[in-house]
Amino acid sequence: MIKIIQGQLVDIENRKIFPAEISIENGKITKIEEKQHEVKSFLLPGFIDAHIHIESSMLVPTEFARLAVIHGTVATVSDPHEIANVLGKEGVKFMIENGKKSPLKFNFGAPSCVPATNFETSGAVINAEDIKDLLALPEIKYLAEMMNYPGVIFKDDEVLKKIAWAKHFDKPTDGHAPGLRGEDAKKYAEAGISTDHECYTAEEAKEKLGLKMKILIREGSAAKNFEALINLLPEHYKNMMFCSDDKHPDDLVLGHINQLCTRAVAKGIDIFKVLEVACINPVNHYNLESGQLKVGDPADFILVKDLTSFEVLQTYIDGELVAENGKSHIKSSPFENPNNFNTSYKTPEDFKVNAAGKTIKVIEAVDGELITNEFQEKALEKDGNLVSDIENDILKITVVNRYEDKAPAVAFIKNFGLKKGAIASSVAHDSHNIIAVGTSDKEICNAVNLIIKHKGGICGVNGNEQKVLPLPIAGIISDKDGWETGKLYQEIDEMAKDLGSTLKAPFMTLSFMALLVIPDLKLSDKGLFSGKKFDFVDLVSDK
Repeated sequence: MIKIIQGQLVDIENRKIFPAEISIENGKITKIEEKQHEVKSFLLPGFIDAHIHIESSMLVPTEFARLAVIHGTVATVSDPHEIANVLGKEGVKFMIENGKKSPLKFNFGAPSCVPATNFETSGAVINAEDIKDLLALPEIKYLAEMMNYPGVIFKDDEVLKKIAWAKHFDKPTDGHAPGLRGEDAKKYAEAGISTDHECYTAEEAKEKLGLKMKILIREGSAAKNFEALINLLPEHYKNMMFCSDDKHPDDLVLGHINQLCTRAVAKGIDIFKVLEVACINPVNHYNLESGQLKVGDPADFILVKDLTSFEVLQTYIDGELVAENGKSHIKSSPFENPNNFNTSYKTPEDFKVNAAGKTIKVIEAVDGELITNEFQEKALEKDGNLVSDIENDILKITVVNRYEDKAPAVAFIKNFGLKKGAIASSVAHDSHNIIAVGTSDKEICNAVNLIIKHKGGICGVNGNEQKVLPLPIAGIISDKDGWETGKLYQEIDEMAKDLGSTLKAPFMTLSFMALLVIPDLKLSDKGLFSGKKFDFVDLVSDK
């Protein structure tokens, strides 16, 4: 049966808009005719998120899809390294198989850095031979972000083998090199790295564009570089894409790539350039099987009310209506709950730090950024132990190995702002050990044990008060739908702010405080780590 759809067609390639009628048969566009009619809404190719970790939405792919299609997203370029750090290749295959149950086109990568470093404990290892096996799968479209940029620059054998397999299968390699400039950036690009989503500044992005890398404008729940990079789009739109990287469920309820289009157009940027970045470039770069609103293409497109707000009226994938007027037509699908959680309950004594010096190194969290700063400060001492200094907002932070019983690693952090209680999470990039910040050892212990009890989750505690969002799938994903997960997440986020946190997204920021590949000072389950030295450093000093 032939399906007919009418609208004002936005022809991105030819830079024109005209009234059109689209004919669809067997999921493909068979005809596009210019034809007068009364439909005022605009026909566009569907939006594509060019780099996202589905797991950060705390949803399985099928539940992520139910939310994303409402906002006009028809495909994603998805790096499953979060679940891979917990479950290895089996985690990647879980994501692929679950994604197949949904019409949304998930394009997964082979996680290149599992573990991200050797300075932390992960639940699995993916070596070069594993990468070969994954890249051979038709569902794997690329080698996912190569975070080990020192390994690329200094020609680590295992790293180069992974990149070589991507070249062998003629699949691109994604980059991840925050702040990398000059000769090192040149070596990184020349090794075959094709993208970067981690640029802090326009100058860094321009330098990498000059090295023929594609630059992604990223707006996630914590990490954002839209304002820093958007002015590059008018000139460099052929080599840029939009992505969210990490997006929590409450934010996904509100919007997705459509929000970036709205903001870009509001800045006066040409609509065709914006849509090329949002809809076309990912298809071409990753060789995706997503339609570009052309005859012969899969019928993946959207109707929007206007070209300023990008309010999505309908979303079609392979010619099927999957969302309409804010309602998803995708049904939930059953799935299993694989996990890897093997640590026992802790005691407050496990989090004590002996007062063995005059000053401590302090992690300074930066709101809206993955990077941190380092400074030294006189520690608050009580009964021979170093404790949280609530008045000066220097709080104790811990990372607890979730895969085996080990002593917790403990340090101190500024800018979380808690005045009481503690917050904790088993979403802690990239190895997903348990991470917690709190005002006392007792509160920290209670929060950590609540996560252990549920074998994964995020929580807030304050005395006898507690809220928890269980994450039973790999300790990082909910078994609920997106709306319920988003509501529970929002309630716990509000609790963290009621406890005093001044961060916009305290749990998202917390989740990156163990991410060692982003400078400067971070904490792994093995100790305090300097991203500049790329080695462990002492917490306490005699200076």
